Amino acid sequence: MNDMTNFHILTLFPDMVLQGLRESIIGRAEAAGHISLEALQIRDYTLDKHKKVDDYPYGGGAGMLMQAQPVYDAYLEAERRISERKMKEGRPDKRRNRVIYLTPQGNVFHQGMAKEFAEEEDLIFLCGHYEGVDERVLETIVTDYVSIGDYVLTGGELPAMVMVDAIARMVPGVLTNQDSGEIESFSDHLLEYPQYTRPEIWNEKAVPPILLSGDHAKVDAWRLEMAKERTRNRRPDLYALYEKENPVSEKKRK
Repeated sequence: MNDMTNFHILTLFPDMVLQGLRESIIGRAEAAGHISLEALQIRDYTLDKHKKVDDYPYGGGAGMLMQAQPVYDAYLEAERRISERKMKEGRPDKRRNRVIYLTPQGNVFHQGMAKEFAEEEDLIFLCGHYEGVDERVLETIVTDYVSIGDYVLTGGELPAMVMVDAIARMVPGVLTNQDSGEIESFSDHLLEYPQYTRPEIWNEKAVPPILLSGDHAKVDAWRLEMAKERTRNRRPDLYALYEKENPVSEKKRK
């Protein structure tokens, strides 16, 4: 597992991205040096004197497309900064960094991808806008096409923020509880078990007695059963994966 992940976000709305991410856990993680966040304003790299970054699509059609040149030059700047940092640290590295393009046409993001991306030292995110980005620059720089769901948003900023949050949680030191990133929903294809806090009785509803027993083995067993029951009821697709990977234990249960 990588000890630190550096996030580089190419966007037309850097303030939106950074203000949203620099709150709560992710903001504290950056302050503690477990991750770093930077947003490059794509408009700063256009050669157009009016700072224009979009134009009409060839062949006609609705909307505007982001042009290749400013996107590519912003990408080159991100790569230059990464290379410069590594040179200063005495470890030059010419390996190509992963560039994630946020698009509804990509593979749907999931927890396994978050863990995989957290292994990277540097990740570059490209946030599209308008009707998309000139295909030629995508073919040139993008390594991963990723979607956060089968719906369309006005830009890639919110998906990028979702991904950064999920990935950062997998970086060592970001979560104060060392186990919390491993026992949350989707670990081992199970949703998280129900949880309770004080008071013991609220609105005539009591905390399950097993959680007050002090018997940690029984509590763990109860939590596993609750996680399986919740997954069976709410996400049968995930439960099928769990059964496939745990055939012996599930046969015993049946």
